[in-house]
Amino acid sequence: MRHGDKNNNLGRKKAHREALLMNLACQIITHKRIVTTLAKAKALRKYVEPLITKTKKSGSKEEISHNHRIVFSYLNDKAAVKELFTVVAPKIATRPGGYTRIIKLGIRPGDNAEKAMIELVDFNEIYGNSIASATEPAKKTRRSKSTASSKTVAAPAAVEAAPAVEAPVEPTASTEDSNEVTPTAE
Repeated sequence: MRHGDKNNNLGRKKAHREALLMNLACQIITHKRIVTTLAKAKALRKYVEPLITKTKKSGSKEEISHNHRIVFSYLNDKAAVKELFTVVAPKIATRPGGYTRIIKLGIRPGDNAEKAMIELVDFNEIYGNSIASATEPAKKTRRSKSTASSKTVAAPAAVEAAPAVEAPVEPTASTEDSNEVTPTAE
């Protein structure tokens, strides 16, 4: 019986499943986004996010090297571990969690499997621009007056930055009447 077993076996034995997730994790760290099936992407998210969290832990040299060893035991790829600690860790240092994003891509024609793209959130240039430019802290309180004044200053700037869209003007009866009145008055 599998009562309460939330692990998706992906139709594989334990060793094969661990090897699959290890390879997928190395590829997402190296390439920052991969396309796979939706079930594998969801399983990969549970596998890789705790590893990314371990890169954020700071402390003594012993703790840091211990985290390197733990992550290496899950990945078994020196290049991926180095990439994770040198490139990925500084970018996600301020993010409290949710390091990956899964985007559904439809079905695969051959076997009708649902495809999905899983990517590291901070490495997407399209969605990440607004997040990277924000320098305010993530947690705000209602009591502070400085955040309220900064919001009032920022709102008009956002309105000015938006391009004005002009609707085409259609001649109305009043404009036609005014055109007719002017020549007769002369």
